[in-house]
Amino acid sequence: MSLDHAVVWIDYAEAHVMNFSADAADAQARRIQAGSGRENPGHGAAAAGPALAAEIGAFYARVAGEVAAAREILIVGPCSAKLFFMQHLLKQDPEGARKVVGVEAVDHPSDAQLLAFARRYFSSIERQRGGGQAQTGV
Repeated sequence: MSLDHAVVWIDYAEAHVMNFSADAADAQARRIQAGSGRENPGHGAAAAGPALAAEIGAFYARVAGEVAAAREILIVGPCSAKLFFMQHLLKQDPEGARKVVGVEAVDHPSDAQLLAFARRYFSSIERQRGGGQAQTGV
């Protein structure tokens, strides 16, 4: 079964990445630590200084690598890190950026809640495209 959907919950300290299949219970979850331990680097990597900017860029690159095989990506999180990650994709990984179907504010869900939210989100997109009946969440 192909894990063709991905959801990324991201803040400045870590990312929770879940690759999953929309039509089956298959899912793989991973956590990626940002590395610096600094929770808020300010207004993006450029404002953080060269060393921290490189660390943030490496963090975003690791997260992007985890979702590279996905056909569609949803980015969520409680703060502006989700927007900076999207900016990273636009500049560094345009192919990955084209896969992003949404960027949404989501607080701090459990992995089960995150997966259920993402399944509902992708199901809604599929209904809007005329792709059939809604999937039930987890």
